[in-house]
Amino acid sequence: MKRWLRKRVDAAYERLLSREISGAPTHVAVIQDGNRRYARNRGGDAHEGHRAGAETTERVLEWCQDIGVEELTLYAFSTENFERPPDEREALFDLLEEKLREFADADRVHDNGVHIRALGDVDRLPKRVREAVAYAEGRTSDYDEFVLNIALAYGGRAQLLEAVRGVADAVDAGDLEPDDIDVEDIEQRLYDQPVRDVDLIIRTGGDERTSNFLPWHANGNEAAVFFCTPYWPEFSKTDFLRGIRTYEHRQESWRRTRARRALALLGAVSEPELADARAIVDRFRDSLPSSERPDAGEFESSDSSSQIAD
Repeated sequence: MKRWLRKRVDAAYERLLSREISGAPTHVAVIQDGNRRYARNRGGDAHEGHRAGAETTERVLEWCQDIGVEELTLYAFSTENFERPPDEREALFDLLEEKLREFADADRVHDNGVHIRALGDVDRLPKRVREAVAYAEGRTSDYDEFVLNIALAYGGRAQLLEAVRGVADAVDAGDLEPDDIDVEDIEQRLYDQPVRDVDLIIRTGGDERTSNFLPWHANGNEAAVFFCTPYWPEFSKTDFLRGIRTYEHRQESWRRTRARRALALLGAVSEPELADARAIVDRFRDSLPSSERPDAGEFESSDSSSQIAD
């Protein structure tokens, strides 16, 4: 009876969250934590937990496509994972190979135009996994409706370090002037293909840290972060929608902050900057509480005052 009631409550909450969500982040990144603890709690081994987690991964891909997410990055195997016991590591490699090939051949991947690609130091992986990566990337290379990034042998700081070394080599070779270095010079050396800025990071398993995951694209974009306690195999659609709602609340807060700052600047900036401030206020006016919203007359008054002063 209690289980039946719980399912009814969860279903009702899921419907409520679905109605509350009005938009979706473009790029969601997920740290899939808790597979081993999930298995341990059930008396199983780590491999059973990883396999249960792979089923959750398939569901999350569908949920992302349902609400309009355009890019999903999964932290599947970090550089630290190489330190795990050999038998666990080999079983995980077997599962990665199996799932990469399975995804590459799945009808839903081809029907939805999913482009699969790997991020990280793939050359460190066993040959069978590298071949599976090449197979998945090759089978889906012509698609562009949805991007699925699989972070393998991945470490965020290591990626940044390699990009910086690439920039330094270009400077030494005389191909790049130090004063001309910009964001694009770093980004084009991070990955073979562009990766969108991360809008939302989700981490399961209870830990509240982002573990060196996509630092350039997440921290640089001030991504929203949603930490939750379920282990990855237990992660539900309700949990997913709560994460999306966290992103929306962050966006609303950001808009209000931008609008308030622009309002404060209207009376304190020079005339060339005034137009930019007015444009920001006009764009984000609806994000402010009604008591704080300026009307068009206030802008006109500012213009008139400025002209009289001139």
